[in-house]
Amino acid sequence: MEQILKQLPKKAKEKHNEHKKFFAKLKRKTPKHLDTIMSDLHDAEFKKTDCLTCGNCCKTTSPIFTEKDIFRISKHFRIKQQRFIETYLQVDEDNFYVLKTAPCSFLDQNDNSCTIYDVRPKACQEYPHTNRRNFHKISEITLVNTTICPAAFNIVEAMQKAIDVGVNPKGKKYKFNGRD
Repeated sequence: MEQILKQLPKKAKEKHNEHKKFFAKLKRKTPKHLDTIMSDLHDAEFKKTDCLTCGNCCKTTSPIFTEKDIFRISKHFRIKQQRFIETYLQVDEDNFYVLKTAPCSFLDQNDNSCTIYDVRPKACQEYPHTNRRNFHKISEITLVNTTICPAAFNIVEAMQKAIDVGVNPKGKKYKFNGRD
């Protein structure tokens, strides 16, 4: 996994313009079944990917903490929300609460597990966001995630192939741009 993580930024940079053009095309003409395709690709990738062998997202980036996240996690720690914020969070340039430190304060670096897994932020629950509805609307974050998450990179690569060929990983055919 270490070798894959070393190569990922370079691979993502090499593919960045290609992926960016592909996402722009998706925004202009979104395939009818894109969300279904993405869900299938996401499920197929995560059948063979174990996030605990990687943990790169937790080691390098911070999720956004919503008010609900802060409330839930503070309650879990039995501390006041303000104390949780002061201890762990800061406001970023977009005015979102994010972690003060990387790696994540809640990452167990011995096994890449999350010490607050049951109450983790919504952004962590949904990462890398490759099975979200209206996937075509989050292409910017997906491009960023391909530089961090090997699974996100693989899913984007598989998505391009699936849409070009018109077949998802389960072999089901879809219509794209009027093709059968």
